[in-house]
Amino acid sequence: MGVLLGLGTGVGLLLVYLAVVAPGPPHTPARPSRLAGLLARAGLASTSPLSVVVACLAAAALAGVTVHAVSRTWPVSAAFALLAGYLPVAFIAGRARRRQRELAEVWPEAVDNLASAVRAGMSLPEALVQLGRRGPEPLRPAFDAFAVDYQVTGRFGESLDDLKRRLADPVGDRVVEGLRIAREVGGGDLGRLLRSLSVYLREDARTRSELEARQAWAVNGARLAVAAPWFVLFLLSFQREVIARYASPAGVVVLVAGGLCCLLAYRVMLRVGRLPQERRILS
Repeated sequence: MGVLLGLGTGVGLLLVYLAVVAPGPPHTPARPSRLAGLLARAGLASTSPLSVVVACLAAAALAGVTVHAVSRTWPVSAAFALLAGYLPVAFIAGRARRRQRELAEVWPEAVDNLASAVRAGMSLPEALVQLGRRGPEPLRPAFDAFAVDYQVTGRFGESLDDLKRRLADPVGDRVVEGLRIAREVGGGDLGRLLRSLSVYLREDARTRSELEARQAWAVNGARLAVAAPWFVLFLLSFQREVIARYASPAGVVVLVAGGLCCLLAYRVMLRVGRLPQERRILS
């Protein structure tokens, strides 16, 4: 009986020890929020989503107080506060679109540099490192950071993952994954792969640029049509006898209905004229 009791106690203590010491399941990083992804695409990964939320609240409060001081009508003040609260997000989204277009234009040059370095006898990691010094200006910070990561860890795959995270760019995802496959498979087709990729990226950027130029009038027209009534409302705020009518229940209904119609029409116009957005792969 004593032997069984001692054995049971020993097994129990062993199980407790293993439960404490044994490593847990691998930690999978949480998927970044929509706002964090937008900041990364805009090149503002160091900015926290909380600071953007604070900026939105500050803009809304400032606009609301300013318009209320002019109009003395709280429904109008609330409407302009909502509009101003969205401005920081709209600014970041516009910056993200501009950055994506800029990177799409310089990626063919970067791939040409890689192909030249490979033909000159450099290894693939060395070719990527030299892009931090000789590559296109918008891509240099990301490849400088890649050089530091690779020198510190010596792990090519993990350094490529960090490079993708810093770039946060659909074209960059395709380039990085193509380089990863070429590195793992090996062989002498890397130069041919890079030349084919450069030609494809140039044609894709040229086609998208032409389509965006033709589409710009629709987007600008939609923005002008949405902004015009609110600009008129702001001008009316200086006439307190007129703007005071929006403080009535009927005036609130008009403001709410007008805001919803503007939002719906703007979204429909953008969806009709929007080009297919490239999605990030394996991100």
